[in-house]
Amino acid sequence: MTLASITQGQGRPLVLLHGWGMNAGVWLPLLPRLEAHWRVTMIELPGHGESHLIEGDIHDWAGAVLDTAPSNAIWLGWSLGAMVTLAAAAAAPERFEALVLAGGTPRFVREPGWECGMQPELLNNFAHELFDSPQRTMMRFLGLQVRGADNERETLKTLRSAVERRPVPASQALRTGLDILLHADLRVQLAEMEMPMLWLYGERDTLVSAATAAEIDRMSTVAETSVIAGAGHAPFLSHPQQCLNAMGGYA
Repeated sequence: MTLASITQGQGRPLVLLHGWGMNAGVWLPLLPRLEAHWRVTMIELPGHGESHLIEGDIHDWAGAVLDTAPSNAIWLGWSLGAMVTLAAAAAAPERFEALVLAGGTPRFVREPGWECGMQPELLNNFAHELFDSPQRTMMRFLGLQVRGADNERETLKTLRSAVERRPVPASQALRTGLDILLHADLRVQLAEMEMPMLWLYGERDTLVSAATAAEIDRMSTVAETSVIAGAGHAPFLSHPQQCLNAMGGYA
């Protein structure tokens, strides 16, 4: 079952997968820089943008994304999209050339032995607020994407403008996405992966701590990590050139 996607540009195939509550519009500010090197396919997660809703867990979402994506591609996943990318790569490694995971983590919430994760109470609060005020909850989440970053106001304006170009996500898709963030744990799969991968972190990220980079280095012998100075949770929007420089080895 395929999802909504947009393909533009020429060159090696590059798949882009956005985060929770977002859509393909988040990539539009970066697209002119990417099209010069890659044939870009922007896939919208289930229930987001123009994609149909799929209930289930991260593996169901990963399967739907794999049904839509080209083979032998580099994948750039952001936040929840990075987790779905990781799950897809674990399920079908032969489909991937390399992974670039921005603001990504194999385990989103904190627990004993995984202190770099988000407090689960904060994520649960988002889930409860969705029932009371979906619009306010989404605006708050957009603010958290850029909090503390250089050019915070400009980046937030860019992010809001980009996501408003596509349909709003279905409320059930938001709940399913939050459930994935709360419960998915891909640390074992990450440790077993052998494909090239680059993890990009914002130095000032308030959602996925830059300290996660050290944990990735510890778990994987093949992963590269890069922390973008002055960036928040959306480094490709606030610091696009630094992110592209880090990706240079994959062009």
